[in-house]
Amino acid sequence: MTSKRQALGIHGESMAADWYMADGYEVLDRNWRCREGEIDLVLCKNRTIVFCEVKTRTSDSYGSPAEAVTRDKRQRLRHLAARWLDESPVRPRQIRFDVAAILADEIEIIEGAF
Repeated sequence: MTSKRQALGIHGESMAADWYMADGYEVLDRNWRCREGEIDLVLCKNRTIVFCEVKTRTSDSYGSPAEAVTRDKRQRLRHLAARWLDESPVRPRQIRFDVAAILADEIEIIEGAF
């Protein structure tokens, strides 16, 4: 990945984390990794754990950011979330999968995206 793309991704993840924190969420993990992959953001509010996939684009030339979260990506995120929960002492009341779609510095949070 080029440093320009990395910087774009980091910027998008920071925008998403800031949005969630402004709405009262606690960031539990950023860029949590294991052998099978990575979860961009893990957040908590009122014992609800949110696993958030952040997609950042500068234009919609290749489709909207949310469209980049394919069926395979959703399946992988569910697996990663289960692993994160197994390794965490946190016992949530419920879990949710969100997508943070960022296009040209405009953020859209899709709660319960899948």
